[in-house]
Amino acid sequence: MTIDIREAYRRALDDFGALVHKIAPEQWHTPTPCVDWDVRSLVNHVVGENLWVPELLAGRTTADVGDAFDGDLLGDDPLKAFDTSAVAAVQAAGENGALTRMVRLSFGDVPGGEYVTELFADALIHTWDLARAIGADERLDPELVGACAAWFAGTENDYRQAGVTGERRRVSSDTDAQTRLLASWGRRG
Repeated sequence: MTIDIREAYRRALDDFGALVHKIAPEQWHTPTPCVDWDVRSLVNHVVGENLWVPELLAGRTTADVGDAFDGDLLGDDPLKAFDTSAVAAVQAAGENGALTRMVRLSFGDVPGGEYVTELFADALIHTWDLARAIGADERLDPELVGACAAWFAGTENDYRQAGVTGERRRVSSDTDAQTRLLASWGRRG
């Protein structure tokens, strides 16, 4: 089954956001599976990614935006920061022409559809990271896992060469789809 990437992205952000709203006050500094990131840093990363979306899909470059989204983006209300950023990101990704326009990233130009797919994958994998960190249910949406795995199979080597993912973990051939996906991203599922 093929899923519209804008819908997949929205659903991945919704799932991540549901976990953000479950973070207990004492969990914000809990370590995550992402090296050197605690829960607050992970949520801050996703908020930062979200804030870039409207800017880049509107045609601005990373140079145009500069360091506007560096540092702490969560402030005193991390839930509101996430919710606001996610709504704006999903809205920008859903605009007419968003998937066909060229997006100017720091490493080069990519079609908007590829950019949104990368964002979707990032949100999905980080949903698992956040669930693991806060002790929530780690099961990801199977349809989203399938969509991410199908896309990542063609880009895994590029991601690994860029240092964006951890070393691929070995898993047996009878392992479930989610564990295989997480292993391809260097996670222990």
